[in-house]
Amino acid sequence: MTNKTLTIDNKKLSLDISGSGKPIILFHSLLADSSSFAPLATDLVKTHEVISLNLPGFEGSDFVGGDLNTIADHIAKAIESLHLSEKPIFLGNGYGGFIALITSIRHPQLASRLVLADCGAMFSEPGRAAFKGMSGAAKEKGLEAIADVAMRRLFAPEFQEQNPTLVAERKKRFLALDTETFHGACAALSTLDIRDQLSTVSQPVLVLVGELDEATPSAMSVELHAGLPNATLNILPGLAHVPQLQAPAVFMNAIRDFINA
Repeated sequence: MTNKTLTIDNKKLSLDISGSGKPIILFHSLLADSSSFAPLATDLVKTHEVISLNLPGFEGSDFVGGDLNTIADHIAKAIESLHLSEKPIFLGNGYGGFIALITSIRHPQLASRLVLADCGAMFSEPGRAAFKGMSGAAKEKGLEAIADVAMRRLFAPEFQEQNPTLVAERKKRFLALDTETFHGACAALSTLDIRDQLSTVSQPVLVLVGELDEATPSAMSVELHAGLPNATLNILPGLAHVPQLQAPAVFMNAIRDFINA
């Protein structure tokens, strides 16, 4: 694996590159950093060149503000600077799924196809309120105050009970998150509505969602799938917000035919 740091408009963007083949770019969630793709990447590198981004404000990447359009444009410049041999596949989870989708809407020439796991085009009013509530509580009492809520948004209670070591590791990584990045993302997601832009996405899209996802409930993926001209929907039974971490083999089976097409 090669760690690379790009400088785009005087801001650093850190990424890891491994494997060879058709490039696939991984966009991680807000509550789970790029390491959430590590189990999946073990499989992906057998057939693909895997480029795992540390999104702006995460490990080794400079914060560029909370605006999702600004982040998307920043990432697009970084991808263009890599001079990849062919158009990459974008694979985004949660917050990373929103960014992958917006990057593709704003820079339609970049990606060959999209895998969007556990995201959507707009949050419901309760969803918007949850972001405002989490951000408010974290400003007042620190990320520790919402760590258990964050874990509940990542994993169903039963999975947490059965996997205490994994959940403890994820909580530790969540607590290391830059607070400015977290508040910026919460503000952006609480006002997001890109439903009117979905019809411009011409690439094939695979929309995936964990059946038990509380952070971006499956109704959001159903709506996203309905708004995209060329999309397939797959609801993954028994999984939650980070299915690629919870059950990497199941997730790989769900995407394999699509990413190898």
